[in-house]
Amino acid sequence: MPISYDKLWKQLIDKKMNRTKLKYAAGISFNVLAKMGRNEFVSMESLHKIFLTLKCDVGEIMEFIDEGVTEQS
Repeated sequence: MPISYDKLWKQLIDKKMNRTKLKYAAGISFNVLAKMGRNEFVSMESLHKIFLTLKCDVGEIMEFIDEGVTEQS
């Protein structure tokens, strides 16, 4: 199930924050940001740190994308 962090990057733009500032403010590693940049899964602990830092909820920074799912009649 593909995931997208596009909402996170938009949040950072709105808050005039770059990835490096988020890394230090949230206490996450560069590897976490790299994974998110590739739309890969990261730990709930890392996501929680980002939620607390940005004062937001899961739906505001990420979404699951159902690619290739077809409707059945």
